[in-house]
Amino acid sequence: MLKDILLPRRRMSAQRKGLHTAVVEGIPATIIGNLLGGPLLTAYLLYLGAKSDAIGAALAIPAFANLFQLGIAFYIHRFENRRLYVMIFSLVHRILWVATGLIPFWVPESYWVAAYIGMFTISFICAQSAGVLWTSLVADMVPAQVRGRYFGIRNTIHWAVASLCLLIGGQILNRLPEGSGFVVLYVICAAATVWNGIELFRYPNLPLERSIESSKWKMLKKPLGDRTYLFATLFLATFILIQNITVPLFSYVMLDIVKLNYTWVTVITTIQMIVMMFSYYYWGNLNSRFATRTLLRWALPIIAFACLLWSGMELLPAVLVLIIVHCVLGIGIGGYNLLAFNFIIGDTPKSERPMYIAVFSALTGITGFIGPLLGGWIYKRLEDSPYWVQSYGISMFTGALLLVMALVIGPIVLKEKK
Repeated sequence: MLKDILLPRRRMSAQRKGLHTAVVEGIPATIIGNLLGGPLLTAYLLYLGAKSDAIGAALAIPAFANLFQLGIAFYIHRFENRRLYVMIFSLVHRILWVATGLIPFWVPESYWVAAYIGMFTISFICAQSAGVLWTSLVADMVPAQVRGRYFGIRNTIHWAVASLCLLIGGQILNRLPEGSGFVVLYVICAAATVWNGIELFRYPNLPLERSIESSKWKMLKKPLGDRTYLFATLFLATFILIQNITVPLFSYVMLDIVKLNYTWVTVITTIQMIVMMFSYYYWGNLNSRFATRTLLRWALPIIAFACLLWSGMELLPAVLVLIIVHCVLGIGIGGYNLLAFNFIIGDTPKSERPMYIAVFSALTGITGFIGPLLGGWIYKRLEDSPYWVQSYGISMFTGALLLVMALVIGPIVLKEKK
């Protein structure tokens, strides 16, 4: 599989060219996502003057934007040229995100945070609109029998790039004056946007298999009437709600409460990415032997355990505990990301897949949006609470609730279809 992906493009069949493009196109996208997102997004928002509630709101935006996937799924027949619309939506997303680097130069300081959130919102509405089209296109492009291994290898490559980007980004911010460091990051991302546009154009434009339902509401009723799918999706959406109270704010806690510097935060997050990189490969191989729902039941308790491990700060040095936390989190999140993707493209009928994808994205998007908002509000309300509550208490209580969900409810709703 890896040999096929890395062959020179001119020697490949049309199908292999498509698989190769999906790998290469993701590299500049990964560069942008990791130099402008994750802990460096939190760092930029702190530079703009954001507090925990504003940071929570910004981190919730990508999940909120998932709701727009429903609109795309309703009118999927109007987007038959999926390659064209994936390219348009993706480029607008990345151009707008890169343009947030101009805020300190073009916008009065009192409006910096508001301007960022506004541009970031529009950017991720475009990103999620592209997402449902891209997912349906790639699901048609990748043969079902190699799907687990292919996405395991693809994600491994991308997270290797992500780890390198995050380390370099942290060093740039540490070695240059703060404003100059962000300028360098945004210039790199502008160049990556051009590269990404070239690769997006190389995707094959596979024919879209239309839904057998003529009515939009009948299309929507398909996933809503699939009880096994719906209960699993509602469970995962609830799990994400609780998880996102704390996990997206890990970087905020490390930077603003534990007071680690950029280097430590980026090193710790990079360690998580390296672990995710390897875990994608192994989860992908496991997915060729075990059912997706079974593996999801294994991955979710690992995420819960990572949150619980924050309590180790009471006994051990914070940096050591945070490295362990992010290693465990990398294993769990790597499994969830790969398996949730395979769940919505593997357990769904091909003709109805865009609507299944959109319903999954909408439900998890709503809860994923509420989670960071609630988390930001909780951290703000507890600003005067004891240090242990702010530093590890919230994560510890969240982890305990997630573990109960994963071990008690997970086996019931994630059981295999008969």
